Amino acid sequence: MLTVNFSSVLPEIVVLCGACVILIADLFLSEARRHVSFWLTQIVLAAAAWGALATMQVLPATAFSGMVVDDMLADTLKFMTCVSVSLVLFYSRGYCAARGLFRGETFVLTLFALLGMMVMIAAGSFVTLYLGLELLALSLYAMVAMYRTSNVASEAAMKYFVLGALASGMLLYGMSMIYGATGSLDIAVVAKVLAAGQGNKTILLFGLVFVVSGVAFKLGAVPYHMWVPDVYDGAPTAVTLLIGTAPKLAAYAFMLRLLGVALGSLWFDWQGMLIVLAVLSMVLGNVVAIAQTSIKRMLAYSSIANMGFLLMGFLAANPNGYSAAMFYAIAYVLTSLASFGMVMLLSREGFEADQLEDFKGLNQRSPWWAFMMLLTMFSLAGIPPTVGFYAKFTVIQAAVDAGFVWLAVVAVMASLVGAFYYLRVVKLMYFDDATDTAPIAARADNRALLSANGLALLLFGMLPQPLLGVCVVALAHSGLL
Repeated sequence: MLTVNFSSVLPEIVVLCGACVILIADLFLSEARRHVSFWLTQIVLAAAAWGALATMQVLPATAFSGMVVDDMLADTLKFMTCVSVSLVLFYSRGYCAARGLFRGETFVLTLFALLGMMVMIAAGSFVTLYLGLELLALSLYAMVAMYRTSNVASEAAMKYFVLGALASGMLLYGMSMIYGATGSLDIAVVAKVLAAGQGNKTILLFGLVFVVSGVAFKLGAVPYHMWVPDVYDGAPTAVTLLIGTAPKLAAYAFMLRLLGVALGSLWFDWQGMLIVLAVLSMVLGNVVAIAQTSIKRMLAYSSIANMGFLLMGFLAANPNGYSAAMFYAIAYVLTSLASFGMVMLLSREGFEADQLEDFKGLNQRSPWWAFMMLLTMFSLAGIPPTVGFYAKFTVIQAAVDAGFVWLAVVAVMASLVGAFYYLRVVKLMYFDDATDTAPIAARADNRALLSANGLALLLFGMLPQPLLGVCVVALAHSGLL
């Protein structure tokens, strides 16, 4: 019989109902009253975040006959994705209004993307993992193409859709092979079958290759990275901000459920694949970023390199590595929110601040925002005392503890290469003369949140233990450590 536990999916129910209400309510709102849809979306996000905390419990629970898992890890990541999406909408408010994107479709698609993330995070079956992934992907495809007057955005959406469909097919094929070898789609059952040494080894390994390839594409890891720079650069910056932040938390949960739990017994086989992906991503991402003149493309290659560091935590294949990877994912999302938030802060109607030259002399225009951007670049580069330094330190330490000293050396060298193009932005802000002297205009709430976001990078860098403790506790009480 089907066991139903609606409290386990309370945040998902809130987001789904909220999206439907906003979709209908927006039909009756005039263009001048679009802010009503915006605030309704923020209320839904706040309610979903509260629901994630309210349903948090020490012992894991399942719902819908094991299709959904309600554990502390899921609730923690759901809360953080809600906060992340809320900040994305706040930072994007002025940018979208100036480009005709401040409308109900944007808010509804954002909520459906969030729903997909939540389904991925709480998945207890291959079916729910795949459904969540596709719901997220389809929402993002539409959002990239929403800027109808931009040929670049349309081209980026087409590339994203075609390559995303290919990766989804590979992932689905891999999951079907694993199902054929184990006889189950339930993550817990698959883990038990593999732990007992059952299942056709050859079919499992073929399925594993397809699964890792599909996951690597969704992360944007080399050599499945070809969509990242084009989509980051072609999409409206508000959509780029969404793509580059909250989905990374869902991707972390996706990898943990799939590789760390379901296929945990095959760690020796997928560990070698992740090593290759991590090395290629760190090296190629940092090297190619040096040649970029667009800050969005630079941050795209930075994302590729950072996913290489994230994979370092996973390839350790132990509790220390998984908690380090979770901490890294959260730190990266915080930093990306601030970086793209700064790009939109400097943009205005008819002007996109998407070139490195647009940051020249920023210290002359506003010392405070130059300092915020400096913290962001330091965090991405892994320079103390920002949170990015401690995040890189934890994943490198996890790799060293797992015996991959040579990989840690490669990671450090890649970080040194990456420091060049991050510090180039700092040099432009503080040592070059400003080419744009227009005043920086932004809403008071946007300024306050972006400032708090930037200072959080400094705070968590100097006091990382509370955030790292949350990661360890969430994994431990989910039975994953």
